[in-house]
Amino acid sequence: MARFSGRFPWFAPTRRRTGRSPGGNGRRARDGGPPKPLTQRLRGLVDVHSVAGQMFLLQVLIVLLLVVAAVITLLVQARSDRFQGARDRSLASAESFAHAPGLPAVVKKGHPGASLVLQPLTEDARKRGGVDFIVVMDRKGIRFTHPIPSRIGKRFVGNIQPSLAGRTTIESVYGPLGHEVQATVPVKDAKGNVVALVSSGMRVSRVSSAVDRQLPVVIGAGGAALALTTAGTALVSRRLRRQTRGLGPAEMTRMYEHHDAVLHAVREGVLILDADGRVLLANDEAQKLLGLPADAEGQCLTGLGLDSRIAELLTSGRAISDEVLPVNDRLLALNIRSTDRQGGPPGSVATLRDSTDLLALAGKAEVTQSRLRLLYEASVAIGTTLDVRRTAEELTQVAVRWFADYASVDLAEAVLSGGEPPVGSYREAPELRRVAVTGIRDDHPLYRPGEVHTYLALTPMATGFVSGQSVLVPDVRAAGDWYPDDPGRLELVMSHGCESLITVPLQARGVRMGIVNFWRSRERPFEEGELSLAEEMAARAAVCIDNARRFTREHAMAVTLQESLLPRGLPEQSALDLAHRYLPAQTGVGGDWFDVIPLPGARVALVVGDVVGHGLHAAATMGRLRTAVQNFSTLDLPPDELLGFLDELVNRIDEEALAANDEATVAGATCLYAIYDPSSGRCALARAGHLPPALVHPDGTVTYPDLPASPPLGVGGLPFESVELLLPEGSSLVLYTDGLVEDRNHDIDTGMHQLATALAHRDRTPQETCEAVLGALLPDRQRDDIALLVARTRLLPPDRIAEWEVPAEPAAVAEARAHLTRQLMEWGLEEEVFTTELILSELVTNAIVYASGPIGVRLLYDRTLICEVSDTSSTAPHLRFAAGEDEGGRGLFLVARMAGRWGTRYTAEGKIIWAELALR
Repeated sequence: MARFSGRFPWFAPTRRRTGRSPGGNGRRARDGGPPKPLTQRLRGLVDVHSVAGQMFLLQVLIVLLLVVAAVITLLVQARSDRFQGARDRSLASAESFAHAPGLPAVVKKGHPGASLVLQPLTEDARKRGGVDFIVVMDRKGIRFTHPIPSRIGKRFVGNIQPSLAGRTTIESVYGPLGHEVQATVPVKDAKGNVVALVSSGMRVSRVSSAVDRQLPVVIGAGGAALALTTAGTALVSRRLRRQTRGLGPAEMTRMYEHHDAVLHAVREGVLILDADGRVLLANDEAQKLLGLPADAEGQCLTGLGLDSRIAELLTSGRAISDEVLPVNDRLLALNIRSTDRQGGPPGSVATLRDSTDLLALAGKAEVTQSRLRLLYEASVAIGTTLDVRRTAEELTQVAVRWFADYASVDLAEAVLSGGEPPVGSYREAPELRRVAVTGIRDDHPLYRPGEVHTYLALTPMATGFVSGQSVLVPDVRAAGDWYPDDPGRLELVMSHGCESLITVPLQARGVRMGIVNFWRSRERPFEEGELSLAEEMAARAAVCIDNARRFTREHAMAVTLQESLLPRGLPEQSALDLAHRYLPAQTGVGGDWFDVIPLPGARVALVVGDVVGHGLHAAATMGRLRTAVQNFSTLDLPPDELLGFLDELVNRIDEEALAANDEATVAGATCLYAIYDPSSGRCALARAGHLPPALVHPDGTVTYPDLPASPPLGVGGLPFESVELLLPEGSSLVLYTDGLVEDRNHDIDTGMHQLATALAHRDRTPQETCEAVLGALLPDRQRDDIALLVARTRLLPPDRIAEWEVPAEPAAVAEARAHLTRQLMEWGLEEEVFTTELILSELVTNAIVYASGPIGVRLLYDRTLICEVSDTSSTAPHLRFAAGEDEGGRGLFLVARMAGRWGTRYTAEGKIIWAELALR
């Protein structure tokens, strides 16, 4: 394990930056920012949570204690020196006066003579000696002298016994002058006897005052020393704070512990060199990867036996990023950075990572990435349409592009039509149809699309389909003979390069639909690990194929329902030459419909409509509306009134849907209703939100009649309007839905212009017109139903129409019958005379009896014989069964029995009662 050498060159303070401050005042700012205020810097220095703050406070405290101790020491020493000086001065004054010549003689005079002589002398000596008192006393301690004359003759304050014994005494007492320091010296005569005592001293207050006068100087000097020392400590602490980055002791300890743990636990080698190439630090991984000895730290790297190239790179000091080098039997990724980029000591730090295992992982990652790319391409390219064949083709194309040399898809016949294979087919391979095959070459011997075949039980295809498990055949030649009925086919397949096979059953949602075969050549046979990839790709394709199969089935059901609701064929009539086309949408059925309804009087009603939305609901609603139009047409209503009844029906359908909270089934539709009368060539039209019809004139010009634009069915609130057009014989009325003229690539106006261009031709039959229109306007991808109805007009010949008026009197009935007989004989309808006379007599008689005003009779000779009687009354007769004793009520019964159909049609002037007889 590597050892720390006590300093960390990579943990160095940041280098000072000399950029100008943002304020632009020209001052240099440290650390790349403006100078901080003094209070903020001091606050950072005294932060007790950091090592620098703690060191600063500790050093300031130590300095403060030293200064205080020095001041106290100075004061004590000064005080001691003062006391010593006062004692010495007092002792000198006392000894000088005690040894003065003649003093013993003067003392022997006693009081008061001695006092008078000595008092002036002691005061003079006191002043000269700078003491506070000099006192001369006898052996009993009675003072001869004193600075305070009133104290002369009184006992001396102090201990005089040692002085009486001949010793000098120094003591501190509280005397008349206060607290005093005094020295007492014996006065001896010539014989050495103590005859008197001399005491000299000073007050303590004089000593203290002197010390007090020196105290400011001492404190000032101490304060200056404290300030100077604190400033130095602050500088040192600031440097320490920059080096420790403001960390506390616990944080630094934890940081170094973590540093040590991480440094020796990472799977990456760390090597730190100084500027001379000596190893400062090498963690365990670096020692292992480079083969360094345990005592490598402190040694020069070039002398440790490393390869010259790696040693040269490590000691070069230049920056290196992810350079891969072979070292021993390993591949190392090397990164080198300098350690002095932020003001640290010169050197470099290198990291080494073992990349040997990454080569194998890189190869596996590349394989995995290619497989993921294949699956992604399969998910994007397969299933773009809901067509079974196209989905199978997309699977083979993706497989050949990324996975195999050849790929084929075989499906059961029922799957192509939306069904499922028979139940018993899971016990043996059913009859399959080749749907798609793609390869690197087109001249392959595999089954071609459209061929039907049954795999024998020996083949991997049959085994995979029956078991539902994929089959891998790495070498086809070693797998046996698969084609006993055609031995040369297998040899032909293998000679073409198909020598490795994976066959996967296509199954989704419990439905097994077919198989997919992947072929490769001998140069790169399939491996075991590629089986799962083939299964995954086939599984995704199987879901798409099953979706297309289900859509095919549901679309076929919807189209079947829709076709059952549309006209199976056009009725026989003589008024119009008709042709029609109906194309359901490729993505689903819609609600477009058309109809041709024969009406009384040889007239024909043309209907085209479009229900909002798509799907079964739209088809069902279309069926309801078509049925309603047929029912309403039996009432022989004008177009605007019929659309009004149809609008009420759509409103009721919407109300039912809203009451059931089924917003998805709310209806809405457009409709165009036209009635053409071949006897007059007039056509009455009305539309509800539908596009106007196109009118092709006999000369080939095309116009769009100006029909009032009424709201769609179900909107309500506004009445519908109708117009009447006079159509020349040979004109073509073209009715269509918006799916023909509307497309995402252009608007309706453009589509209608294209429609007019396609219709602008003369002498086309309705069938030819339909083909031309669809050829010109049919979009590449049809997203909506298209209904097209082309009606070329015919006129009933004038000699086939007979009409006259009948007076409103009973005698006119016979004349009417006679006129009828002559007309029928002229038409060669002798066999119909009796029946027609009876019907006409009943109708005219009924009009004479129950109506007023003029009575008109009209005969139409078309496919049937039509007899019409008109009057001005709005009351209609009703069919009833007459009792045996009733005199009336049998006329309409006879009419109903003899005529094929009969009814009443209202007009603006009254009504028309008509009867239609089939011709024999």
